[in-house]
Amino acid sequence: MLLIDNKVVEHVLNMSECIAAQEAAFASLLTGGAIGRPRIDMYVPCDQDNGYYRYGSVEGTSDGILAVRLKSDILVWPKAEGKAGSEQKFCIRPGTYCGLVFLFNTGNGEPLALLNDGHLQHMRVGGAAGIGTRLLSRESSRELCIIGSGGMARTFFEAITAVRDIKRVRVYSRTRANCLRFAKEMSEHSGIEVVPMDSAREAVQGADIVATCTDSMTPVIEAAWLEPGMHVVALAPRELNQEIVDRFDVKIQQGREDLPMPETERFRKGISGSPGAYVAGSEEEQMRLPKAKHQRIQTENWPIYTDVISGKAPGRVSDDQITFYYTVGNWGVQFSSVGGLVYRKAREQGLGMELPLEWFIQDIRN
Repeated sequence: MLLIDNKVVEHVLNMSECIAAQEAAFASLLTGGAIGRPRIDMYVPCDQDNGYYRYGSVEGTSDGILAVRLKSDILVWPKAEGKAGSEQKFCIRPGTYCGLVFLFNTGNGEPLALLNDGHLQHMRVGGAAGIGTRLLSRESSRELCIIGSGGMARTFFEAITAVRDIKRVRVYSRTRANCLRFAKEMSEHSGIEVVPMDSAREAVQGADIVATCTDSMTPVIEAAWLEPGMHVVALAPRELNQEIVDRFDVKIQQGREDLPMPETERFRKGISGSPGAYVAGSEEEQMRLPKAKHQRIQTENWPIYTDVISGKAPGRVSDDQITFYYTVGNWGVQFSSVGGLVYRKAREQGLGMELPLEWFIQDIRN
């Protein structure tokens, strides 16, 4: 049983392999070689009167490994100038987080590894942006726009430049200092010109690929900014609205994440970034939870990734089409495929901390 921390994950995992592992696992969904359970969250009142505790879990299996990913977060939603701002999260105190991935051998049930999910999470989501970009963007794409400058923006950058020959990147972030830092660091890291922009509109104008990677609770681009031939990929549903989605000629979702369960007083859909969640707390306490500022985008009839690679649905068929890849879905399979890759490489390289297997195995039937 291996304990694998973020440093080991970062050491053994590169973006090209991360993308390839996910693509192979997604293809296995067509044959039953992979399967996942959609994410379910649980919201519970916390110690802070402006926040809520959220526990989330998702599971998936591929290539002989099952992954269970769980998170323990305190969420707060600070407002910006009296309007909906961003979602902030932490565990215990701001700046510390709790996310874990458990791996099991589906051949004999053996616990294999326990991983920090931080770097793995950023890589699997960035990898998804790369998968969608390779699937739908024009091969001639050279100009990339990134809205956002955090950790996810970095892996989006890495993944998109891994699958397309990007010559210039324009970046916008609402915090100017972060935007400048991102531009400098990513330019030095990649050798690609990265230009900080003064507005989101300027960043989007003329881009071949537009990537939104923010924690904003409201849309970060406008429908009128979209141009023929663009490819768009988003981190979270809150970054878009239905007006923007209506401009897309081709809309592909990564996988089905909606839970086939009706909403009730205690089970709700669409709270913050949660596909479905059980909600504790009094009526007064639940007032802390954010209210949707716009209609959640409707994806029920969209084709998914496997529809396109199997020929069931078309992808881009014209250079003039505006395409969109929605990175929601297949999350559990992402963790099993990328987590399994990390585990195997760590084993091969003798990395990680060995934990006694007897800590996790018992002789009492449960």
